[in-house]
Amino acid sequence: MSLSVGTIAPDFTLVDNTLTSHTLSSYKGQNIVLAFFPASFTGVCEKELCTFRDNLSKLSAAHAKVFGISVDLPFSAQAFAQKNDLNFPILADFNRIATNAYDVLFKNLANIPGMDVSARAVYLINKDGIITYVEVTANPGVEPDYEALIAATEAA
Repeated sequence: MSLSVGTIAPDFTLVDNTLTSHTLSSYKGQNIVLAFFPASFTGVCEKELCTFRDNLSKLSAAHAKVFGISVDLPFSAQAFAQKNDLNFPILADFNRIATNAYDVLFKNLANIPGMDVSARAVYLINKDGIITYVEVTANPGVEPDYEALIAATEAA
């Protein structure tokens, strides 16, 4: 079961698509959106991350920093970010550190045993490091409710 609203956000350190290291706790004092997604270069994931890209000004206006997170390698994340002109970091969770900490492991993608990826999940973490919004889709083919997230971010 994924983490719930009111929970202290688990800390982690991951590298992004440019091999820059990010530690969640170093962003305390800012609102953070964590957008877990199953896999780069898939249709729904591209649409989701491009929607975040296209709405980044709304999220930034609410003082939120966005991070995409997948279990892909940083080199795949870099190619994915370049292909889609993503203007925020894509964190490479290839060891599934954050995916497991947030309890959003999606097992056996496409019914392939051992193909465990991040579920499609969105967390909003407030300036104090507390989770204030959670959405984990039951089906990785379903996009998150962007308007609800933006509203929660504006209210944070």
